Amino acid sequence: MFYNKKKRIQYLGFDDLWFKSVGILILSFATFYLFTNLLRERPFIEVFINWAVSFVFATLDWFIIRAIMIALRKKYPALKDSALRVSLLFLAIVTTVIVVDFIGISVLSNFTNEEYKFLYRSKALLSIILISTMTMAIYEAVYFYIKLKKSIREEEQSKQAIVQAQLDALRNQAQPHFFFNTLNTLRDIIDNNSKEDAKEFVDKLSDIYRFLLESGNANLITIKDELRFAKAYIHVQKERFGENLKLNWTIPEASLHKMIVPMSLQLLLENAIKHNVVSKARPLVVNVTVDDGRLVVSNQIQTKSTQLPSTKLGLKNIERRYSLISSKAIEIVNDGKQFTVSLPLLKPSEQKSYANIDH
Repeated sequence: MFYNKKKRIQYLGFDDLWFKSVGILILSFATFYLFTNLLRERPFIEVFINWAVSFVFATLDWFIIRAIMIALRKKYPALKDSALRVSLLFLAIVTTVIVVDFIGISVLSNFTNEEYKFLYRSKALLSIILISTMTMAIYEAVYFYIKLKKSIREEEQSKQAIVQAQLDALRNQAQPHFFFNTLNTLRDIIDNNSKEDAKEFVDKLSDIYRFLLESGNANLITIKDELRFAKAYIHVQKERFGENLKLNWTIPEASLHKMIVPMSLQLLLENAIKHNVVSKARPLVVNVTVDDGRLVVSNQIQTKSTQLPSTKLGLKNIERRYSLISSKAIEIVNDGKQFTVSLPLLKPSEQKSYANIDH
């Protein structure tokens, strides 16, 4: 423990080699000053011997107290036990300083015939106890700081694990939702189109699912990649609706590196198709633009006479994922004529501290 750097860091929180060396020297000089009458001239050898004795006392005090401190940390490692651990450490400091002084003087009395006088030495011992307490307080302050930092880090990791689990659940919720709707589309194509059209639809659908697999577990994705997915999805839908479904893409090149929640654009396009009439008489036009740092998706409201059952997952899913990842919220506007949703464009640095892009 004394010579192993790894163990010193493990139990003390830092490598105390230099702190220990300097501290013992300071404590030895303080002990020498308190117990030696410096007003009387003495031979150098006598002064040196007195200091050497003080150095031995200081070294014994330091290492014994340090060993007790480490033992207490092993027994009471938690922050909640700090008051008990510090109280016991202070008691150990007082006891150690007095016992070491008593035993040391008792041993030296065999050579000096000097009796141990506790009252005479009590004031100096009190000073030694105070100095020892202050030096051990530095150890405790470092230990408390490291424990506190570890506790905060563990709390952040716990938050991150919870948020990540929620994001995973939402992402896993969105993908079956998409799968359910594409199966409905495939059923319509089988009913109304040729077998070849259905086969082509399945081929294109496999490309889309390949993209979903490649995107992995990312919580954010670039607009460029999301557009590639969304356009593939629209390409599939055009197998069903033809020119009755029209998309206007107005995305400046400079915005392509910005990030949004994966599948969010696709879910908005899916909602527009699902809840509005798409026919030759009433073609559905969806506009996808970037405005004031947001990706804006809007369409004219063309309510169907018979609505399909809604799972109500799309917008809520996007809202929840944005709330977990960023402090920026999505905006939804329905004025009765136009339905508009705007998604904040994010940078990796704008995520909440406990939300990772990848995991």
